[in-house]
Amino acid sequence: MDKTPFDIRALVERHRQDALPLLERYVNPSFAAVLRTIGFDINFVRGQGAYLWDDRGIRYIDCLGGYAVFNVGRNHPVVREALKQAMDLDLPNLLGLGAFRLSGLLAKELVAMAPGAGVVGGEPLDTVFFANSGGEAIDAALKHARAATGRCRVVYCDRAYHGLTMGSLSVCGNAEFREGFGPLLGDTTQIAFNDLPGLERELARGDVAAFIVEPIQGKGVHIPEAEYLREAQRLCHKHGALLIADEIQTGLGRTGRMFACEHYGLEPDIMVIAKALSGGYVPVSAVLTRRWIHEAVFSSMDKCSRIQTTFGQNDLAMAAGLATLHVLREETIVENAAVVGAYLMERLRAALAKYEMVKQVRGLGLMIAIEFQPPRLRSVGLRTGWELLHKMDQSLFCQAVLIPLLTEHRVLAQVAGHRQDVIKLIPPLVLSRENADEIVAALDATIGACHKFPGPVWEVGRKLGGAAIKRFGGKRGEVSAPPM
Repeated sequence: MDKTPFDIRALVERHRQDALPLLERYVNPSFAAVLRTIGFDINFVRGQGAYLWDDRGIRYIDCLGGYAVFNVGRNHPVVREALKQAMDLDLPNLLGLGAFRLSGLLAKELVAMAPGAGVVGGEPLDTVFFANSGGEAIDAALKHARAATGRCRVVYCDRAYHGLTMGSLSVCGNAEFREGFGPLLGDTTQIAFNDLPGLERELARGDVAAFIVEPIQGKGVHIPEAEYLREAQRLCHKHGALLIADEIQTGLGRTGRMFACEHYGLEPDIMVIAKALSGGYVPVSAVLTRRWIHEAVFSSMDKCSRIQTTFGQNDLAMAAGLATLHVLREETIVENAAVVGAYLMERLRAALAKYEMVKQVRGLGLMIAIEFQPPRLRSVGLRTGWELLHKMDQSLFCQAVLIPLLTEHRVLAQVAGHRQDVIKLIPPLVLSRENADEIVAALDATIGACHKFPGPVWEVGRKLGGAAIKRFGGKRGEVSAPPM
């Protein structure tokens, strides 16, 4: 009896229109409902560089970038070819008890580019632990800090986002992600971002293993004050604690430097990277530590596997990581992020300054936020609309901007965080000046429409609010795409 050959191309084509129904039926009905409600149920069929295309052949500029996964652009040919070559090599993958072929090569590359590498007399980040996701790597970083210091407590910031595993969720400064999961990891303390006196008060108690911080906060794109991070590390060392830099979103070129730490002269004790490391192809993350910290965890032969994960050094992830780092270096993508990011922010500030509801455009590299504010008291109509939308849902105004931005101007972006009037742009770092001009024109037109009440954007908001109330049985519920 002849066997039917497996043909992924034919399978995808046969179910070309089924992505959302299958998601709704078998994976996550609530997420599918959100996509339908907010108008993000577009059937995207192809991605390349900074673009997406739908099933009608319409091109979109991707300012979401898989939540900052596609720094080198979607489906980069160099990374794709490296994966093909790795598969053709028939490598002895996942030996378990044996030397992994590629993980040492990727670790060597990461160590060479880490903050402080090559500093004479310094303590470099010269050991690497590989995992699969940002959250898993954060868990490993917390374990390293506890083992190295002999302490348990971890200090983190409000609005911090470090992942959604039980460990990373325990240092998450967003209550909406924590609710309903019961007791989390004990011995954690939240403080305000940029609050050095508050940090020192906690460190002075003498029981803090680590302070974990994003160099730039992903939720809302909040920028640290000039000396905040360096002084935070000085205080950590003064009181015997470690500083963990979460570069999961900010790392690998996002802010116009290879790592955001470099903008602030920070040389963390532990650094976590993920998201963009494999070019968007294979899940992979890495924890970089100083050697003495590593040795405190893997302190003897019988403790050589105290922290491990089955797929953490798999050959395809390592090959994708090596190719991605090559592309970041050879194609000057990091430099492009700095230049085009500065250009985009300059153009946005100039174009949006005339709008009273635009509070600020801020960011670094291609990690950019547009924050909104209530209209002035004399703008009675606008203020009425603003208050109405915010009573229905704290994120509804931004979502009412994002829908026409997507459907009318073909720009995909996101709300920057729960209960924040902030839109975030985190496109692939291959974005061009011409793309930036398109984005500015799209936002100018969309935000301009917001300043007409009644107007099309407010009507979108009203419909969204009504749909949410109907869907959630009269209860208020988030109707924006989940920010990460």
